[in-house]
This record gives sequence, structure tokens and C-alpha cells, in this order.
Amino acid sequence: MQSIANREHAEAWNGWEGVNWANDAARYNATVAGFTDDFFRIAAIVEDDRVLDVGCGTGEITLRAARLASRGHVVGVDISAPMLERARADAAEQGVGNVTFEQGDAQVHGFPASGFDVAISRGGVMFFGDLVAGFANIRRGLRPGGRLVFMGPQPGGPDSDYARATAALKPLMRMPSPAARGMGSLVDPARIREVLTAAGFADVVVRPVEAPMDYGRDAADAAGFILSQGPVRFNLDGVDPSVVERTREELRAGLLAYETPEGVRIPGAVWLVSAVRP
Repeated sequence: MQSIANREHAEAWNGWEGVNWANDAARYNATVAGFTDDFFRIAAIVEDDRVLDVGCGTGEITLRAARLASRGHVVGVDISAPMLERARADAAEQGVGNVTFEQGDAQVHGFPASGFDVAISRGGVMFFGDLVAGFANIRRGLRPGGRLVFMGPQPGGPDSDYARATAALKPLMRMPSPAARGMGSLVDPARIREVLTAAGFADVVVRPVEAPMDYGRDAADAAGFILSQGPVRFNLDGVDPSVVERTREELRAGLLAYETPEGVRIPGAVWLVSAVRP
């Protein structure tokens, strides 16, 4: 891997949190699957495009982009070796050949100048320690007129469906886990526009999108999944097991209201952001 600017994130995503995500990739992908069609509609990838996927993780979005850019090529970049290992294995299993995965910190990674037509990211860009520097580096990798499209969370609140469903966890969630630090850096549309403009992008559009998020087969399964997630595991470390089990039951009870015949579906909301390199 080339030089690293975000060392704490490099350590976290190459440690147990990255392994946890890689091992449970299908479940993490399912939570945001409801936003994927809108994401790719805005990205408008065509068959000859050269595409960069920033913070590609385990590569689900990268591989879908590669199928759309069937006569082009897609490069997925991520800081996490465990997640990239899963991405490469999935690409080989699915027979997707027009894709390359590189380990790197996208804030400082050496992208080829004007080497891409489209840059996409399903959440990875919010973790840059220096947001303007990170986006400026992506801009340099885009050709003039190239497009940037990324997805990020809208701000949560105490009255959101997720907050109500997981209220049992709130007293135990003391701080973000190492891999989750920075997750709220791009929840304000004004801040998004400010950062992208300072990084040299134009035509910035921030679109609100809502969709149900899939957390599991039923309330008990969803409670187990939420308790297994890195930020939650980090905060439960050292907590008395009896407290954890009581929290599990309270969490299951809170999730019952979101059970449907298709599973536990909690309403979610993201920003889909697009911009252009002038």
C-alpha cells in the first residue's frame, strides 16, 4: 500500500472491524440495497466508462459497475486488506474480469491524472481526515467533465425509526468505534457543498433518498446482527454479560414493530450527491 494519511482508519479497517465486515458482507450490503438503483441511476455508467470506486469495501458496488462498464474498466480502492480479499474472491467467483482492486488511502492514493470518467462511493468518502484534500485527489483522477457520485447518511435523531428501534442500546453507546469515526462528517448538505466546492468540483447536487433498510429475517435475527456490528461490539466490550443479554432482549422487543413478511425493515434516509470536475 502507498502512503497513508488516515492511519487510525487504516489500523481499524485492517483489524477486527474490517474482518468483521468482510465476514458478514452480505448482511451489511443488504441494509443499503434499497438505495442502490437510485445510486446507479444518478451515476449513469455506460459501457465504455472508466470507473473509480472509492472505499469499495467488499466490492459489491464495484462489480455491479463493472457489469455496466462492460467495455471499460473499474478500479476499486480501499484501505482494508480483509475487505479487498473478499472483493477479489467474489470477482473471480462471478467471472468479472474488467475490474482491479487496489489497497490504498484514497485521500493520498496516486490515481492516474484524468484516468477516470466516473468516480463513485457508497459511503467511503466520509472517513477522510481532510475532506477537501481527499476530494481534491479524486478530482485529479477524473477527466475534465468527469462525474462524482457518492452516498452518505442523512443526520439521525432521537425520533428516527432506527433510534426508536434500537433505544435499548443508547445507554451503552459511549463513543464511535475506531472504524466509525468520521461517519457524521458529511451529513449536512451545506457542508457537502462547501467541501466539494473547495476541492474544485462544480454542479454539486444533494438529493434526499428514502428506502427501507433490511436488518434480518425477524426481530431476534436483526438484534443479533446489530449486536455483532463493529461500533456496537466496541462499546459492549467489558460490559457484564447479563447486561448484554438483557439489552439483546430489549433490542429484539424494539425491533418487533419493524417486522414484515419480508423481514425486519427499518426506514432509512441517505444523501445521494453528484458533482462534476469542470
